[in-house]
Amino acid sequence: MAVEHFDVVIVGAGLSGVGAGYHLQAEAPDRSYVILEGRESIGGTWDLFRYPGIRSDSDMYTLGYAFKPWREAKAIADGPSILKYVRDTAAEHGIDRHIRFRHLVKRAAWSTDDARWTVEAETGGKTVRFTCNFLFLCGGYYSYEGGYTPEYPGREHFRGAFVHPQQWPEGLDYKGKNVVVIGSGATAVTLVPEMAKDAAHVTMLQRSPTYVVSRPAEDKMANWLRKVLPGKLAYDIIRWRNVLFGMYFFKMAREKPAAVKARILKMVREELGPDYDVETHFTPTYNPWDQRLCLVPDSDMFKMIRSGRASVVTDHIETFTERGIRLKSGQELEADVIVSATGLVLEVWNGVEISVDGRRADASQTLSYKGMMYEGVPNMASAFGYTNASWTLKCDLTCEYVTRVLNHMKKTGLRQATPVNDDPTVTFEPWLDFSSSYVQRAMAKFPKQGNKAPWKLYQNYAMDLMSLRYGKLEDGVLRFGNPKGAAKETPKLAA
Repeated sequence: MAVEHFDVVIVGAGLSGVGAGYHLQAEAPDRSYVILEGRESIGGTWDLFRYPGIRSDSDMYTLGYAFKPWREAKAIADGPSILKYVRDTAAEHGIDRHIRFRHLVKRAAWSTDDARWTVEAETGGKTVRFTCNFLFLCGGYYSYEGGYTPEYPGREHFRGAFVHPQQWPEGLDYKGKNVVVIGSGATAVTLVPEMAKDAAHVTMLQRSPTYVVSRPAEDKMANWLRKVLPGKLAYDIIRWRNVLFGMYFFKMAREKPAAVKARILKMVREELGPDYDVETHFTPTYNPWDQRLCLVPDSDMFKMIRSGRASVVTDHIETFTERGIRLKSGQELEADVIVSATGLVLEVWNGVEISVDGRRADASQTLSYKGMMYEGVPNMASAFGYTNASWTLKCDLTCEYVTRVLNHMKKTGLRQATPVNDDPTVTFEPWLDFSSSYVQRAMAKFPKQGNKAPWKLYQNYAMDLMSLRYGKLEDGVLRFGNPKGAAKETPKLAA
């Protein structure tokens, strides 16, 4: 088969990939591109997850694209609404015409002599190849193959249904049944109130508590502004209000963790009443934002606990039994359905094997440049959002930066942009400093960040805005070179 060439190959047709397509069309319209999507549809996360109540834990004024105002009443949106938003964006801008479905990218090899990538994807049992000048990884940060499920003692004895939210079986019947949801993260606090509407009872079984915060699903100010102002202006005002509040709250959590913790727990007590054991079930041992906070819209989880339809148990599993789970305290939880809401399996570089001039790149020994490009890897970027704010905020800026790099190379006649670290004082730090189990399980495999700019991940939208939208491209670290016909030399990959 003939090898097709594009200026840019985008991996993934989810929220990030569709956004990348838009930015290329808007800011580098003379560049050709293709989006390679391993699945059969647009939407990524929002198409993959089908569990009851699937929703965002970020508001849509910041999770939405900067260029496409969110117009629905609910700011905390459900999964189907977000999926429709992504698909509508792709259709409105003709991005969907650039997508090749069922093309699972497996490998990408850079050639300095040719100043291009050769990308291999599997489709229909065959391997097909594409070449491109720039590779943009927009496939998220976790494996679509399946979530993380611990080795539960005695699981084979359980006679009921056992499921992981990432592979929710269609038509699972839990009406009038006892359900145990194992976990305390965003997925668990979404599942519990939704399943409790129909189940006999839902128990959230956690080893340790998470910070849980309630917030209105609808943003009254945003809905009012849309009535009195043009849609895009109203959207931008609310977007910036939410960005600034998020930055302020994160700063307070870092500088005054005890005060922020006390305030969160006070709100939980107000929700559940003075007799509820908040100390045991909703008081984490870590500080706020050492892990991501869990959002419950309109207090839905707290309402189900107050009604008696849901409960929280904080204990450790001793073994599964035929009828449920026996805990180390001796208590037995009877269950017809057990949901293992125990997190994701994080995946480096979208699971793509990367090599540069015949040498395989080791992500774990590679510094990340501005949280999106990689030391010694030319003409490649990845979209990766914030841990303390909405995913799309960083992805929008990343897309803008990629188009700036592409336009700069075209203007200067140079074919290659490679981050190079020759500063001996730069030290390696983990990519993310979250203490969450799913993060800690994977961090050894991920790229590293440095102890100072431009290798440092600041998790700060305002700083990234200045750096990525307005900062100098020729900063002495991102090296441009390899004009057509010149001698070829690529900076070495990190040892």
